[in-house]
Amino acid sequence: MRIRRPRRVFAQVLTAQVALTTGVMVLATSLFLAPLGAELDDQEMRRALSIAQTTAADPDLARELVTTAPDAHGPVQAAAERIRTATGALYVVVLDTRGVRWSHTHHDEIGRHVSTDPSRTLAGRQVRQIDTGTLGRSARAKVPLRDDRGRIVGAVSVGIAYDSVRERLLGTLPGVLRYAGAALAVGVLAAILLSRRLRRRTHGLAFADISALLAEREAMLHGIREGVVAVDRRGRIRLVNDEAGRLLGLDARAAGRALDEALPPGRTTEVLAGRVTGPDLLAVSGGRVLVANRMPTQDGGAVVTLRDRTELELLGRELDSTQGLLDALRAQDHEHANQLHTLRGLLELGRYEKAVEFVTEVASAQRASAEQIAERVADPLLSALLVGKAAIAAERGVSLRVSPSTRLPDAVVDPRDLVTVLGNLIDNALDAAAEHRRAEPFVEVELRAERSTAVLRVSDTGPGVPPGLRERIFAEGWSTKAARPVIGEDSSAGSVAVRGRGIGLALVRRLAERYGGMARVTARAGGGAVFTVVLPEALAPAPAAAPEEGPAERSEGPEPWKRRPLGSGASLGSGASQ
Repeated sequence: MRIRRPRRVFAQVLTAQVALTTGVMVLATSLFLAPLGAELDDQEMRRALSIAQTTAADPDLARELVTTAPDAHGPVQAAAERIRTATGALYVVVLDTRGVRWSHTHHDEIGRHVSTDPSRTLAGRQVRQIDTGTLGRSARAKVPLRDDRGRIVGAVSVGIAYDSVRERLLGTLPGVLRYAGAALAVGVLAAILLSRRLRRRTHGLAFADISALLAEREAMLHGIREGVVAVDRRGRIRLVNDEAGRLLGLDARAAGRALDEALPPGRTTEVLAGRVTGPDLLAVSGGRVLVANRMPTQDGGAVVTLRDRTELELLGRELDSTQGLLDALRAQDHEHANQLHTLRGLLELGRYEKAVEFVTEVASAQRASAEQIAERVADPLLSALLVGKAAIAAERGVSLRVSPSTRLPDAVVDPRDLVTVLGNLIDNALDAAAEHRRAEPFVEVELRAERSTAVLRVSDTGPGVPPGLRERIFAEGWSTKAARPVIGEDSSAGSVAVRGRGIGLALVRRLAERYGGMARVTARAGGGAVFTVVLPEALAPAPAAAPEEGPAERSEGPEPWKRRPLGSGASLGSGASQ
């Protein structure tokens, strides 16, 4: 029957660990026993040598070897047997220079030649060896036997039974095997615990399943249209998919770096690091509005998903601009209805001259207001935005004023950015002035050109912004509209969010920083707030002086942009939608 190979990761690891542990223990035991046998052999040969040297040191033994004949009952045999019995040796053999035994364990061998060559010993050398003789295999030693004058008269050969050496080796085996078995049991137990932990971590999957899941994860992460950023418990980036890299401006080299190193300081970094918590957190990165959700993982890290809300935000602004245009048209319709009712009354009363005077006065006032704005603000989008916001302000009972110091004759590099900044600031100011009622509430707008730098300043008669909130109101996602009881009646601070979601002023500051400028809020003398935005290099350089025009050219009247109809739906729509 064929043994099936385990498929699951923990089973394969367990099998491999047990096999490896068993192999290591067998190898270790073998490596231990091999030198142990050699050590026991050497120990027994040293013991035999010691006995032989002690025997050969007896001067009577050498004298009796020379003066007597080999005899089973002679003094040499008696001395050798006494030593053998005392030391437990297998044999103690004394031989003369011819190799004839004078002593032996078996009396029959006395007087016969030894079975091994004694020439090396008789030449004066000591010999140690494991060899086989007439008494079987033994650990033996041979030393020369000398008389009183130092002459070699024979040799002493001592043997230790090899069975005793084997018995000592086998006697050590149980202890060695016990230790080896204990070590093997510990190794197997560790392998089982490791495999169980691995089974929990891998959820009982096979290697093929893990490989497929990894491939599917890579395809999914880099194919979805949501940004995914994974961080470990130390705040280091582990994974950034393609969409997250696009939204945050990160590349593949960001993996392994800390969030604070890879991303600039700001709310986006705070959200990804978990220092700001909550669902659907708003953040602005590179002019894009992002919605972030952070999900902690079991190892202390987290996975952050990012959704690009920029297009949706732009759509919302388009809707806001449309609503603003409708509000402006409704206000104008209401105002025109009142004027028409007045004109109808004058006509019914027969006061025709007064009716003509009333029509002339109304038309002149509206034309003068629009022309005044157009003369001070050269860009048609900005001037149209001011005209439209003026109608909305009138509907809400707030007066929109253009500061006498307003002068913006230069061409704007990107009018849409200035429309976004100015539109948000005016909306905030209108909310503050309308909700915090005062006598004659108003919003004042000032646009100034300082060489190539545009300075926008919008002040209102609202409650102002407390000093402790003057930096927080520019943070994306932060809004006080839903938390007015905390800060009182701070409507100006509460208007930081576009549609109450904390994006408007964040975009204003990001645009200012993109130009290398700044956005700040201060207190207005007499109450209220003053928002100031400085945009360097926002204005195009002044064009070169044109040749002097002829009489016919000078008679054409105002510049073409002054002849455009201000407050048209197209201008307002494109301005408010930014």
